[in-house]
Amino acid sequence: ILPKRTSLSTKSSAPPSTYTKITSFPKTNPFAFQLMIATGKTSAADAMVQMVVEKKSVSEIDWKRNGIFVVFGCVYLGGFQWFIMVNKYRQWFPSMDRFAKLSLAEKMKDKAGIIDAMKMVLFDVCVHLPMMYFPAYYTTKEFVSGATWNPIDWVTDGCAKYRANMVEDLSAMIKLWGPSDCVQFVLPLHIRLPFRHFVSFFWTAYVSFTRGEPEAVEDADEPQPIKRRLSVSGVPGDD
Repeated sequence: ILPKRTSLSTKSSAPPSTYTKITSFPKTNPFAFQLMIATGKTSAADAMVQMVVEKKSVSEIDWKRNGIFVVFGCVYLGGFQWFIMVNKYRQWFPSMDRFAKLSLAEKMKDKAGIIDAMKMVLFDVCVHLPMMYFPAYYTTKEFVSGATWNPIDWVTDGCAKYRANMVEDLSAMIKLWGPSDCVQFVLPLHIRLPFRHFVSFFWTAYVSFTRGEPEAVEDADEPQPIKRRLSVSGVPGDD
């Protein structure tokens, strides 16, 4: 009896198309994808404020000021924030991954997950934003636009300006990120950082308008707060 012939021809899988590579990039390279979003978003938000709110033409854009947001968006929002909210949150809040996969109805019954979500909100608004984000932003601003190359001066001058603006900065932060975090930390994991970057676009626009311009500090011990700000309606207010 002759053995059955087996076909040696097999269908070779076609290489992925360019479209497939592009659409799968966020899933296969989540860190790189959000790093590009964080960098581009912060630069775009500042450029929008300069052109739309401050009525500057493209040739009048302050690219040094925009560079503050490029550096901060890449290093802090894209790098350090990923480290905190993905790597460290998994260690600090053990139910995060499991809770994120549940339906909304199941989440409402998961006490451990709800408690961890509340802890994440509290950590963000009580520790991360006031003690890490703002000091890092003001220090980065001094690095890009300051008059010295001494890192100690970047930190001391930046923190001095943060102290001068702290009440206004933290008040605005609580009003936006408190409610936003309550939504973010119950979303599925793959949506959380894109959602945060979406909200952060408008937050960055606010920071650009109120804190973007480089300012000189005549007396480092008694820095003067920046007076320009956005009113509740979003229109520049007179103070």
